[in-house]
Amino acid sequence: GDGAEEIMEQYEGFDDVSDGYWAAEYIKDAAIHGWVEGYGDGTFRPDETATRAQVVTLLYRIAGEPAVDDSKALPFTDVNLESWYGSALRWAYQNGITTGVSADTFAPDDCVTREQLVSFLARYAKVTGAYEKVSEDLSSFSDRDRVSSYAVESMQWAVANGLILGTETGKLEPMA
Repeated sequence: GDGAEEIMEQYEGFDDVSDGYWAAEYIKDAAIHGWVEGYGDGTFRPDETATRAQVVTLLYRIAGEPAVDDSKALPFTDVNLESWYGSALRWAYQNGITTGVSADTFAPDDCVTREQLVSFLARYAKVTGAYEKVSEDLSSFSDRDRVSSYAVESMQWAVANGLILGTETGKLEPMA
């Protein structure tokens, strides 16, 4: 069989993800595909925040971990390209999925914000050809003016495609 069938047979779940958890099936699917592995202690930690390095690594795995050009330098002075996220970051930078938080900073251990996440996703969709520009005006969200200028188009795309529904209070919470 294919690799997914083999992984599915080995999948035992995560100690902290019950069958009734709202995202249990999504987590299982991501684990079966090899996109997520969880932590060494058998947990997935679904309610913890994700880091910027974790998100680019997830997208890199979804993309099939394509080859990267190790000879091209990255401008980031705050990363270790020999670490677990090194190839993923090279791929993300080389494909325009990230340009960093500044000209020379990626901030790999910072929690990813909602607007950063949708920007990563929109850029990934562009790389795969799945992106279609939309003209969603975000007017139904009271905090639409808090979205950073670089993320407005991505947020519009995410809302139009149902990736961002807003919080219980009708906000985007772009910095959360």
